[in-house]
Amino acid sequence: MDGSWSWRKSSFSDASGVQCVEVAWTGHNVLVRDSKDTAVGQLAFDATSWDRFISSTPATRTASAGN
Repeated sequence: MDGSWSWRKSSFSDASGVQCVEVAWTGHNVLVRDSKDTAVGQLAFDATSWDRFISSTPATRTASAGN
């Protein structure tokens, strides 16, 4: 992976920088990395798997329930 993607920090990342996650869209996959240690690598999810993951997280379910 060439690393030329635009990374976005999660809105749920800890303000102190202790828990920081970034995501990037490659056009085919969603990449997830630890923003404190980007050299470790990334996890790659296809769009369907990422969508399933996001829709199953407690914060997403809670936010959806409020709509």
